[in-house]
Amino acid sequence: MTVPYITARLFYTKFSYTFNVTPGPKFIRLHFYSDSYQGLNASQSFLTITAGRYTLLRNFSCYLTAKYLKTDHFFKEFIVYVENHTLELIFSPTSNPPNAYGFVNGIEVVSMPLQLYIRGDDVSLPFVGFHNNMLAIDNKFALEMVYRANVGGQTISPDQDTGMFRTWNDDASYIFGAAFGQLDYDTTVSIQYPKTVPAYTAPEDVYRTARSMGQYNEINMNYNLSWFFPVDTGFLYLVRLHFCEIVPDMTLGNQRVFFIFINNQTAETQADVIVWSKGHGVAVYRDYIVMVPSQAARKQDLWLELHPNIQVKPEYYDAILNGLEIFKISNYDGNLAGFNPPLDESNIQQASSPALSKKSKKGLQNRIKYSISGGLLFILCLFVLIFIKTRRKWKMKNTKDSSPCNNFHADDITKATNNFDESLVIYNLDMGKVYKGEINGTEVAILRGIKEISEQDFKEGIKMLSQTHHHNIVSLLGYCQGDSEKILVYEYMDNGTLSDHLHDHSKHLSWNQRLEICVGAARGLHYLHTGKNRPIVHGDISTSSILLDENWTAKILSFGFTMASHNSDGYSIHIGSQTDVYSFGLVLLEVFSGRAPPLNLKTENDENSGSNGDDDHESLIPPASDCLEKGDVDQLLDQSLKGKISLESVGNFVKITKQCLAKKEVKRPSMSEVLYSLELLQMRQDNESNESSPKGLYPESCSDLMIGVEFSDMLMSSGR
Repeated sequence: MTVPYITARLFYTKFSYTFNVTPGPKFIRLHFYSDSYQGLNASQSFLTITAGRYTLLRNFSCYLTAKYLKTDHFFKEFIVYVENHTLELIFSPTSNPPNAYGFVNGIEVVSMPLQLYIRGDDVSLPFVGFHNNMLAIDNKFALEMVYRANVGGQTISPDQDTGMFRTWNDDASYIFGAAFGQLDYDTTVSIQYPKTVPAYTAPEDVYRTARSMGQYNEINMNYNLSWFFPVDTGFLYLVRLHFCEIVPDMTLGNQRVFFIFINNQTAETQADVIVWSKGHGVAVYRDYIVMVPSQAARKQDLWLELHPNIQVKPEYYDAILNGLEIFKISNYDGNLAGFNPPLDESNIQQASSPALSKKSKKGLQNRIKYSISGGLLFILCLFVLIFIKTRRKWKMKNTKDSSPCNNFHADDITKATNNFDESLVIYNLDMGKVYKGEINGTEVAILRGIKEISEQDFKEGIKMLSQTHHHNIVSLLGYCQGDSEKILVYEYMDNGTLSDHLHDHSKHLSWNQRLEICVGAARGLHYLHTGKNRPIVHGDISTSSILLDENWTAKILSFGFTMASHNSDGYSIHIGSQTDVYSFGLVLLEVFSGRAPPLNLKTENDENSGSNGDDDHESLIPPASDCLEKGDVDQLLDQSLKGKISLESVGNFVKITKQCLAKKEVKRPSMSEVLYSLELLQMRQDNESNESSPKGLYPESCSDLMIGVEFSDMLMSSGR
């Protein structure tokens, strides 16, 4: 376990820590690791913690909290205003002697800018549910952070925050039902911070990712994009929502306007991010105060919902959110302490969702009569709309194990492909042939010929793919399962496979295009490896499974299952995440050289390799292996790129490729590290002048080219 969970301070009577600090607001983070220290019974430890006049925790059980959170370590974060130069934290065991004891594993006290969260009497915040009522939070109040999320993006670790060591978790576990919306992600957009939103407010990565409702207006009008957060009852909460328009087309007001509902109350009727921020790529946030009424020692779900407002006739029926923070506000007596969660989670009372509760549903209809919430209704509306448009029924299984995506009838597939006309074949993959087709006026790609897949594996693959949504993953639209064959239906990709463009001499991809494609593919593969529902090993990554849309965006074609008997030429490898990294290294080599890797290229695990650690590239047969080892990259480089790439770019790209192709799995980087390195390389490449082509690109030795990005465990650091 990493710091600060290595050690613990145990105490049996009242114990205090005193810190000399400057006056002003401070973060106080208390770290806990639930364990039976010195043989003590962890379930008998109860603790009260105060900071001056504020009660942060009362009768707090680390044991019960850890069970509730399903983790052995966690932290509690508070914001307290220190009026003088001394901050004293008092820890008091509250269980009965002789069993009384308490413990803490780590304490952080971090300074923060004035008015970042406690904005003072001069800033009045809307009190949701109390029309025209405003409240202010001044220094008399303390706050407890209960949720902080990077909406639509990956977790941001403390060392990637803006100097205050905050953790921004992803929001996937708080999304309600199947109505998960669409993930928007653009690491290239330049985030602008106006005077009202200082750069320390939130990291750029919060504003570079978002969750929106998607591109289908009819569907969006029939559901809410919804999150739910269990909170203590009997408190006011500060809800901060972060926004930034990162989609290139969103540059004007009234393009995307939406309602914001917090806890079944209307917070905004015309949320327009462009109007608020005054421009594309400009960060903005909105604060709201909401009351969660007291209920008998129970937790309750605090709901956040977004829905398009069509009354103002926007261009798109859509909504967007980039980040959120939720803070508990202390009572007037300075108390922030809630109740311990019950050991049996089934006892936790949760507010009914708008889709299931008649009362909530009525309230929602009062807000907006045509709004319907919930994942099940979302799928039903999708089915109804398609039925109306096509005037035919697409078989939709209504069983517990059915997939949420479309189950197409065989007649639909036959008609879409003109009875599988061979002239419509656009890709030939080991998994099967891919046909170009049309369903309901929409171009689709239909994969036929999937064999040797059990019915259970096929269903599992469909389930996994239906939960996989990313800008760099080819979307699964549906499937068809007959007695004799299994078919998958994907979105159509206009520009074909990466392999087509690398090996067709009439098509030349520039170095910048190749880097952008590699970064996009790495993002998709990283998303598969770090999926929240279940990490997915692709098992067949190659330039033939990387497709390009009309905007040359790279998207990975994933099958949702892997079969050892189906591997693309040159990628016969063991299945595993590190095997995907190795295969991706072969993709990088192919992108660099413009030539396909050798047939039956294999790698070995540590147990079988017999390598002494110095032979990391034996698996690459000559000439690639010799060229990489000797630094003779001139023989590897695609002829169309010669004289057009800088020495630094060559060196860093070769370094990343070599690391991915390490013979021993333990020496290969993770996809997170590969993605980081490629994004950094792309950033450096973008900064170079396109007009100046450095001469003498290729030195006699490759050693000087190894000065690029070093991989670090910090990129994979666990939560604090």
